[in-house]
Amino acid sequence: MRYRLITAGLLSVALVAALPTAHAVNGSRDANFVKQVGTFSYLITPDYTGVGPIAEVMSPTALGLGTFDRLDGELMILGGIAYRVGIDGKPQRVSTERTTPFAQAVPFVADASGPVAPGTTCAQLGRAVDDLAKTDSGVVAVRVRGTFTDLVTRSVPAQDAPYRSLSEVVAAQTVFPLGTQRAVLMGFRTAPELAGTGSPGLHLHGLTADRTAGGHVLSCVAGADVHLSVHRAAGVEVLAAK
Repeated sequence: MRYRLITAGLLSVALVAALPTAHAVNGSRDANFVKQVGTFSYLITPDYTGVGPIAEVMSPTALGLGTFDRLDGELMILGGIAYRVGIDGKPQRVSTERTTPFAQAVPFVADASGPVAPGTTCAQLGRAVDDLAKTDSGVVAVRVRGTFTDLVTRSVPAQDAPYRSLSEVVAAQTVFPLGTQRAVLMGFRTAPELAGTGSPGLHLHGLTADRTAGGHVLSCVAGADVHLSVHRAAGVEVLAAK
């Protein structure tokens, strides 16, 4: 499959160079493309200034993740609803008019689904995603639901310019050891040929079933009822970028 990187604005030459298989096309709104505001490359510049509203990536069935202007919390998008988890660890529904330096979402329709072996860790889920999607290339949207043990999430504090590197910000993260929880994890597995668009590898955020906790997923262990669903996206459409 050939992956198209579609832009509605300006895309840096450096990012295009990092995507030798990408084909830039203007004006498409292919529903099977991951929609993005910003890119992971922009985020790790570092620049945490919002480049567009979350609304750009939303749809009634949107699933996705990201962050907020100034890196002010973790963004979860599930069922077309946007949630924010700040350093208090509490999910709150937020306006999609809030701006973001990096957010990505797709109208999620599962191409394939299957159980996850009990005891599978979050670090091992990437292989399970590739096996279920029958590909280790491109970008795959991921939803994982069920009971997890040793679920650990995090959020980070808002930043002010001049911005510290992302690694320095993460070093000051607030960690939430959630123990055993029914939860849904959502995110993307991004292959090397799309490096710079999303976070490389498997990137997951999560919400507990009762919506009392969540954040960027650091670790987890699958219980007996965990179910994995994948959506193979045709590519990435960057709707706003510096």
